[in-house]
Formats: sequence, C-alpha cells, structure tokens
Amino acid sequence: MSLNLLTEGLLGLPGWAYVLYALLATHLTVMAVTLFLHRDQTHRGVDLHPAVRHVFRFWLWMTTGMNTKEWVAVHRKHHARCETEEDPHSPQVLGLSKVLFQGAELYKKETANPETVEKYGRGTVDDWIERNLYSRFSILGVSILLVANVLVFGVLGLTIWAIQMMTIPFLAAGIVNGVGHFWGYRNFECRDAATNVSPVGLFLGGEELHNNHHAFPSSAKFNLRPWEFDIGWVWLKALSAVGLARIRRVAPVPVLAEEAAETHHLELETVRAVIINRLHVLRLYSHMVTIPAIRESLRDRGSRVMRRARKLLIREPELLDTRERDRLDNLLEKHSELETVYTYRERLRDIWETTAQNDLLLKRFKDWCWEAEQSGIRQLQDFARRLRSYQLPQPA
Repeated sequence: MSLNLLTEGLLGLPGWAYVLYALLATHLTVMAVTLFLHRDQTHRGVDLHPAVRHVFRFWLWMTTGMNTKEWVAVHRKHHARCETEEDPHSPQVLGLSKVLFQGAELYKKETANPETVEKYGRGTVDDWIERNLYSRFSILGVSILLVANVLVFGVLGLTIWAIQMMTIPFLAAGIVNGVGHFWGYRNFECRDAATNVSPVGLFLGGEELHNNHHAFPSSAKFNLRPWEFDIGWVWLKALSAVGLARIRRVAPVPVLAEEAAETHHLELETVRAVIINRLHVLRLYSHMVTIPAIRESLRDRGSRVMRRARKLLIREPELLDTRERDRLDNLLEKHSELETVYTYRERLRDIWETTAQNDLLLKRFKDWCWEAEQSGIRQLQDFARRLRSYQLPQPA
C-alpha cells in the first residue's frame, strides 16, 4: 500500500469532506436510533416504510452493532420502572456520573438479562436477515465499516470510525439517559424526573426534549411548545409527505369551547377530555392556581423562598426526598391557602387515577368543580370554570 493511499485513502478528499462525512454519518446514526428504534419500534408512534426501516437497520448494524429487540426491551423497561431500583439507567438512583460515563455498560448489563429481553422486547422486527445476520454477527458490521473508512479516508478513517462508535454510547446512553433525567426544564410534571435538556432538539435528533417524551411516550412528535424544535419530527414529516412513513400518534392538544365556560353543563365527555389532557391540565393548574398562590402567600419572603416553594408544590410527591417532604409539610402547615390549592390538585389527580364507573367519575368531577368554585380563592374558582370548557376533539 503506497504512502499516499495510506494517508489520503482511495478518494484523496480534501479536509472539509472528512468533517462533512463525519457530521452526516453521525447524524444518520442518531436519526436511525430516534426514528426507527425509538419512535417506530419501541413506542409505535409512527410506522416507517419497510425500505426505510431496513436502511436504518443496516446503518445501525454498521455503526453500532446494536440488536433491535434488546434496545427496545431496555428502553421499555426504563419507562415501566423509571426512577426505581429496576430502572436500567436512572441517574436519580445510580448517580449522574455513572450513567453519563458508563451508560453503555449499563445498557449491556441489562441486555444480558433474558427476562428483560423476552418481556419487554416483543413485537420488534424478526425476519431472516435480523436473525441470521444482524443479531448473529453483530460485530461484523462495525468491522466492515472500519475497513471501509480506512480504504476511503486513509489513516484518518480510524478517527472517523472511533467518532462513529462513540456517538450513541455518549449522546444517547450518556446525555439523554443521564442529563435528561437530572438537569433541564420541565413542561410537564410527569411521575419521573425526565427533563428537556434543550428546547432545540438538533444534535440528539429531538431526544433533547426528554420531558415531553416521557409525558407522552407514544407521540411521534417531541416538540410541544412553540419555541421548541425537533429535527426528528422534520424528518418524519418529510418521509410522510412522500409516503415513506405514517404518523400514528401525537400528543393531545386541548380543545376548549368558544362560549363562556359558565354556560357549559358538565358531562362525561368533559371529564374524558380533561383526563386525556391531564398533564396539560396539571400544567395549567400550576400557572393559574399554584404559582399565583405562592406569590400572594410568600410575597414578603424573597424570590429564593418562592422558587423553593414552587418546586415543593408543583413537583410530583414521589420525586421529593425526605427532607423536601418535611419542608413541604411545614410550608402547608404555615400557609392555609397553599394547603388548600395543594389539596385540590391532589384530589383532582385522584379523580383520573381511579377506575370508578362513569356515573361515579362524573359525580366526583362535578363535586370537585362545585367545591372549587365555592372555595373563595379566585384563581381556583377561575380554573374550575376553565375545566368546564374542555371538549373531546372532533373526528378528522
């Protein structure tokens, strides 16, 4: 092999082409994970065309060697056991540094558990090529890629290959599973610690919007606020436009009646609309009731105290540690209005978390609204009237 061939590869490309290829290749890997493994195979939010699926499967075999069924199983178990001892990679349990720097090892450890793979990996692709090539010879693909990189790019192909090998272990197993459950902002107070790492989901394919995803796991679209951007959703819309993808589910958008809420009779459809949009409802409750009550009750205590109270009153009780729960109890004991709005929120959650018959469900909802309207707390009264406006979406 000549020296030029060794250093420049078969094509002798300029330096910028190496950078461009590395960026495009790693982006395609990220897209294969988020669109195929995550949104298509795991949560069924989208049906990709078989040809698109196979392109992604082949590329993942070449760049990661990951097994589809194993990846899906680990991620589904993560959702089912989130932030518990059984969660394969919770930074709340294992610590941020361990998940951030050893995320790939945690993933491999869980894939070695046959019970996890069998229970949570059902329904994934299981054709001849999956069984006899991709799963059976998982190392072959990355080995072929290594040889191809060196032939095309020369010695620098080794560096590009190493970058490709580190993409998913660092970005997905580390950043998304680690930072995405430890630091960031939350649009929705779901029962786990998932956060939106960034409102711009570009480098991680939209997976940066992790709180949105955990709030609505089966949604094929991760951006839910006007200022958020999900590059994966752009890909899906483009694929859908040319018949290569079928969007199955997206997060619900609240539908409110145009007339004055006071004129609405509470019916079972209203309750169902509230239940479907329950995380939107909880978010609205925080903004309409809880936060104004904090400002009014603690207006002389300073912004730091109000920020701490906001976390205690809005965050799911299961996510508070012992010390924080003690602070919450003390806060509620000292401020009766805060205790009232907190109690009403928990009662509202109890309504949609029970399995009551329709008549009882409607009665409990009517009682909640009537009592809230008689509470004497203006923000709570306004919120109860707003709930009357919720409607089920009309069929397309």
